[in-house]
Amino acid sequence: MKELVEVIAKSLVDSPEEVVVTETEENDAVLLELKVAPADMGKVIGRQGRIAKAIRTVVKAASSKSEKKVVVDILQ
Repeated sequence: MKELVEVIAKSLVDSPEEVVVTETEENDAVLLELKVAPADMGKVIGRQGRIAKAIRTVVKAASSKSEKKVVVDILQ
């Protein structure tokens, strides 16, 4: 899942070298934290959060076969 979020985020931003995704695994969930350059935050979030919601939807669909819940957080 980490690679999927990286590929999506790098294709959206102007500074792909500043995209960092960290993966933390808890009991029944996987937390993916996405960090991008401050200038690229709007491109990752989108108007009214539409792009962020789309990223979460794609990750949820990709992780549907696994038993763990995957959460995507976008950090500043």
